Amino acid sequence: MAARGESDGRGGRPPRPRDAAATRRALLEAARELFASVGYDAATVRAVADRAGVNQALLFRHFGNKEGLFAEAISGEAMTVLEDGPPEELLRRTLGAIMADDRSGTELFFAVLRSTGSSEAGKLMRAELESRWAGTFATLAATDDPDDAALRAELVLAWLLGIGLLRTVIATHPIAGADPDTISAHVLRGAQAILDGRADAPASTRTAGSDDPAS
Repeated sequence: MAARGESDGRGGRPPRPRDAAATRRALLEAARELFASVGYDAATVRAVADRAGVNQALLFRHFGNKEGLFAEAISGEAMTVLEDGPPEELLRRTLGAIMADDRSGTELFFAVLRSTGSSEAGKLMRAELESRWAGTFATLAATDDPDDAALRAELVLAWLLGIGLLRTVIATHPIAGADPDTISAHVLRGAQAILDGRADAPASTRTAGSDDPAS
């Protein structure tokens, strides 16, 4: 017996009949692809629905509006990276997702990078990043000061997003063509030093033009 299809809002059925769960998945996948490729503002609900092969009325039925769709689309991607291992490995997982050749696992980061100019998307992204990435990184900071932990976490997060921007959107060299493992090794050392509060020597103890700490 064929699966019961979902009405397309016009009294008929979508081009490819599917149940509500399949429709929802198709809309989320289409939204992630479009938000990643053109950004929040340029990705219209009609374009998302067309890409998913359904009427846009179904998008509103499942997600309420474009903002709701964006929030759930990036949340799903965030949870994939966040929960696919222990918190202490989040830095490595995030780097891997940002630099992966297969974009299917990096839509969240491209959507973040391409949608930062939108006030609506910006609010959603800030809430997502603060509560998930920055919050997790803050728990890994070697400090009892919550404000300092939050600062270190956001510094790491800003660095990761900047790397993604330079490597995949602006495509500057040498970072765009560098070996991902080499980049990861450098970034992991630097980011861990930020979280741990380590430094070879404070800037205030260095003499001008010298790498040796001042006595």
